[in-house]
Amino acid sequence: MTTTLRPTEPLQQAADGAQSRHYQVCVNSRPVGEVRLSTSPDFGPGAARITDLRIEERDRGRGRATVAALAAEEVARGWGCTRLECLVPADAAAALRLAAALGYVHRNRGMRKTLPAAPPALPDGSRGRSMTEAEFGPWLERALAAYAQSWRARGVPEDEAWARSRRDHARLLPEGLATPDTLISVLEHEGEPVGSLWVSFTGDEAFVFEVETHEAHRGRGHGRSLMLLAEAQATANGKAALGLNVFAGNTPAERLYESLGYVPVAYSMYKNLL
Repeated sequence: MTTTLRPTEPLQQAADGAQSRHYQVCVNSRPVGEVRLSTSPDFGPGAARITDLRIEERDRGRGRATVAALAAEEVARGWGCTRLECLVPADAAAALRLAAALGYVHRNRGMRKTLPAAPPALPDGSRGRSMTEAEFGPWLERALAAYAQSWRARGVPEDEAWARSRRDHARLLPEGLATPDTLISVLEHEGEPVGSLWVSFTGDEAFVFEVETHEAHRGRGHGRSLMLLAEAQATANGKAALGLNVFAGNTPAERLYESLGYVPVAYSMYKNLL
C-alpha cells in the first residue's frame, strides 16, 4: 500500500511570502487523514510548520502518520524551508513519540496552573512595585537580548532570533509600561531590587512573559517570590489560571514551576531539514 499527500486546495500565498496548503493523507487514493502545512508566522518563509496532522482512528498504528510527516518534510524543502516545526499537546503521548522518533527536538513548552481563590503572600521583606520609566529602557534592552539568545541557543539563526525578539516585544508592548492589560513589576527584598516580572492579563487567563532574578541575587528564593507575585497579580485581575513558557534546558526554571504546581500543556518541537 502507498501512502501519499493529495492537495485539497491551491497553494495559498500571501503578499509577505507566507504559504500554506491543506492535504488529504491517502492510502492507494483512499483518504485516511489530513495534514496542513504552512510557513511560520513567527520566523518567516524559511521555516515551515505542521499545524495539523490527523489520521482516522481505524487507520492508526500502521505508520500512516510517519509517512505523512515525512512527505510534509519534502513539501517544506520544496518551499525552500530549512526548518520544520510543530506544536504537540502534552497529553498526546503517541504524537510526542512520533515527533521524537522522526528527529524533532523539544525547544520549549507551555505550562499552566489553576490558581487558588486566595492570593499567595510574599515572604517577609519582599514586595512588588511597578517598574518606573527610568528602569524600563535598560530592562527592555536586556529582555530583547535574552529572548533572542534563547532562540539562538535552540537552533534559530541569529537574524531570525533578533527579528522575532523585536517583533514580539513591539507587538506585546506597543505602549511600553502604559500597554493595556499589562503589568511590569520590580521585586524588592529589604528595599533592594532583586528581580523583574512581566505579566499580561488579556484573554481568559494571565500569562507570564518574563521573569528574571538579577544575577547577584540568584539562589536565594527570589524566583519563587516573583512567581508568587505573578499569581497574586493574576488573582487580583480576576484570572483563575496563570500560563507561561519555559525553554528546554532551563532546568532551574522547570523545577521551580513544577514545584509550584504548573503542568505542561503543549510542547514546541523543531527539526532542521538537511
